[in-house]
Amino acid sequence: MAYVNPAGEFSRDQRYITTRITADGRDGYPVEAGRYRLVVSRACPWANRSIIVRRLLGLEDALSMGIAGPTHDERSWTFDLDPGGKDPVLGIERLQEAFLARFPDYDKGITVPAIVDVPTGQVVTNDFAQITIDLSLEWKQFHREGAPDLYPEALREQIDKVNRLVFADVNNGVYRAGFAGTQEAYQKAYDRLFARLDQLSELLSGQRYLVGDTITEADVRLFTTLARFDPVYHGHFKCNRQKLSEMPVLWAYARDLFQTPGFGDTTDFVHIKQHYYEVHRDINPTGIVPAGPDLSNWLTEHGRESLGGRPFGDGTPPPPPRPEETVPAGHGAI
Repeated sequence: MAYVNPAGEFSRDQRYITTRITADGRDGYPVEAGRYRLVVSRACPWANRSIIVRRLLGLEDALSMGIAGPTHDERSWTFDLDPGGKDPVLGIERLQEAFLARFPDYDKGITVPAIVDVPTGQVVTNDFAQITIDLSLEWKQFHREGAPDLYPEALREQIDKVNRLVFADVNNGVYRAGFAGTQEAYQKAYDRLFARLDQLSELLSGQRYLVGDTITEADVRLFTTLARFDPVYHGHFKCNRQKLSEMPVLWAYARDLFQTPGFGDTTDFVHIKQHYYEVHRDINPTGIVPAGPDLSNWLTEHGRESLGGRPFGDGTPPPPPRPEETVPAGHGAI
């Protein structure tokens, strides 16, 4: 399975299933507790966002979660972590089965996160950017008491702007560098990535979070890329001007979030490394997974409290993750 574009610049296929699960059910899928299953892989940064948001908002009772293994083949993600290799709720071995159940001729990417309608076994959506916004806005009736407002109305325009820039140059920028097929395309992506990281460092040197004084959707989206930077992107994707741990402001910002309930305790570094180094064989033909880096530095003091800010605003931290959703021992820094 090839990821590098030999012609030059990597272009992400962004043809997602845009059906939405809404409070009014206007797309045919109303918000209902227990009806849907969020399928994720802890390896994937896009899926990791939905894991964090679901946890921060306290949606565990309303929206169950299936966890696929860290690797996949050309067909799709598989449930090899579950007994018998089948998701215990959906009864399927491959996420592909839920996509084909709704679209028998589906020819686009089988991606996570995806939300599946349990009664029919059909995928509803894999539109990762909209999924987390809708968890905040459409699923409000099922939020826990003390859930933070991750997408406050007064800040949405600003959050959307930050998200667009971060997606283009950072979230997707690391892939544009890693999957570039020519020196010119790689250099262009590399320059854009680090120029944006420098701008973000400057912004975050004077404020604790990206937008406003609380954690928002924007912080969730940046965090999942930063968490993968040193274990994967620095070496595997050749984003090697500096490690994250050598960029003082962003490193402190990332540690601040990592040490916040819902972030570090949903981050599985073993799955992250297994995914990138084993799946991208056109970049890493041997499939050897690096032993490093040392992760204990994620737990060091960050000093970001001095900038003020209230992580959860008027809300409260989420409770610890449920036993069945806890990152396995030895897979994280916590």
